Amino acid sequence: MGVSLVITISLRPVGRNWGTISFASTLYLYPILDLLLAEIPEEMQAELRLGLQEALVNAAKHGNKLDPGKTVVVRFSLIDNCYWWIISDQGRGFHPACSCGENPTKYLPPDDSESGRGLSILHQIFDQVEWNRRGTELRLCKQVESRLRIPLLSRN
Repeated sequence: MGVSLVITISLRPVGRNWGTISFASTLYLYPILDLLLAEIPEEMQAELRLGLQEALVNAAKHGNKLDPGKTVVVRFSLIDNCYWWIISDQGRGFHPACSCGENPTKYLPPDDSESGRGLSILHQIFDQVEWNRRGTELRLCKQVESRLRIPLLSRN
């Protein structure tokens, strides 16, 4: 039996518009990650792929309990030199133990545990990591590094 994956896509993020991808809970995320990273500069893709994969796995596995009847929805956009992803699941919610402004190494689990490692990864990769009050929606932001401006007139 082959893997069947239905992905719903709407809009392309341009300006302040948001694109949307929704899919049934699965850990087969390669095509979804490819779509989410299509417009991202190549030098940022590997790091962001790792972070987005972690966030999508958390939504599908921990949020939706891999229930194929539940969907994960990802909204994404580029606004003012920041890439944004808003990932929603249909689970019971999640309440992180630490606030977003704290040191990401606080999320690292003991060496013999996997729990918490994903949260540390998210905080190390993204500039902003925030959950809604119910813990069913994760907002991630990565700022695009601005290129240095070359002065038009030299001061010689």
